[in-house]
Amino acid sequence: MEVVQVLHMNGGIGKTSYASNSLLQQKVISMTKHLTEEAITNLYCTTLPKSLAIADLGCSSGPNTLFVVSELIKVVDKLRQKLGHESPECQVFLNDLPGNDFNTIFKSLPSFQKKLSYQLGPGAGPCLFSGTPGSFYGRLFPSKTLHFVHSSYSLHWLSQVPEGLGNNKGNIYMASTSPPSVLRAYYEQFQKDFSMFLKCRAEELVAGGGMVLTLLGRRSEDPSSKECCYIWELLALALKDMVSEGIIEEDKMDSFNIPKYTPSPSEVEFEVLKGGYFSIDRLEVSEVNWNLYDSEFKPSDEFGDDGYSLAKCIRAVAEPLLVSHFGDAIIDEVFRRYKEITDDRMSKEKTQFINVTISVTKRG
Repeated sequence: MEVVQVLHMNGGIGKTSYASNSLLQQKVISMTKHLTEEAITNLYCTTLPKSLAIADLGCSSGPNTLFVVSELIKVVDKLRQKLGHESPECQVFLNDLPGNDFNTIFKSLPSFQKKLSYQLGPGAGPCLFSGTPGSFYGRLFPSKTLHFVHSSYSLHWLSQVPEGLGNNKGNIYMASTSPPSVLRAYYEQFQKDFSMFLKCRAEELVAGGGMVLTLLGRRSEDPSSKECCYIWELLALALKDMVSEGIIEEDKMDSFNIPKYTPSPSEVEFEVLKGGYFSIDRLEVSEVNWNLYDSEFKPSDEFGDDGYSLAKCIRAVAEPLLVSHFGDAIIDEVFRRYKEITDDRMSKEKTQFINVTISVTKRG
């Protein structure tokens, strides 16, 4: 599987699109808002830049794409008014892999910019937007040009499926039945990718520049723990049912593995300290229920009244990976079964996603 070519969220604005099924991601962005605002405040007050370059890495498409950026720009505008400074010019870079639905983003920009200009009022500087397709596991921008980097729910995706997973039969990710060699292969791929990400961003950020990164992760030091692997074990159950019925070939399932890694806080901290490029300002762990409506969360108006379905959320994320391996004929049936399984488990037990968020500053 060529992850760079295959990995992207479902495009468009239809019923199975990421744009219509990213409430989970919106909630996580809202939960970590205090860290993002704290980081951009510290950056602005320390450096007082006349122009501000912000990159959102793994931006995808839909309501969440411009949500973080608009909040950051509003924070900076309030600060500059409070301090009596002229508004900085803002350059916003929206990055994702080439298969991302950038067209939907670009079509939404005119109305977004008009609304943002109205909210900021007179005196606000220009906000310029551009798309930057490419993998964030390599260089994306010229040296020392960025002031702030944000990434939410993207860095747990790996640059490739780890090598040496041939003995992970019956699983599509790390699982309680995965042999130690599989767990080690996943961790080593994460180390390689995350260290490269940090190196590249260190070259692109100015001294004193900041980053806030949120990844799906885990509290446990066990990489195969239920808190990070359960969601994929249930998808594997749906696929195994279809194998037993002869709908999917067993070899086809055994050769499919999800290219992601859900790190613990200590694993994230270790890579940042090992690189030495950044100082750690904050490292926090949070959780969000699989059933978003178990909490006080109020989604934004853009998501309409279609209701939240965990299975639809995972489909919006994983469908392109599954289609590239199994073809598209089985997709509706896979997720019909998956919805039955996840609905059943959610009715019987407390199920949560764990998030790891780190805020760092580039050393001088």
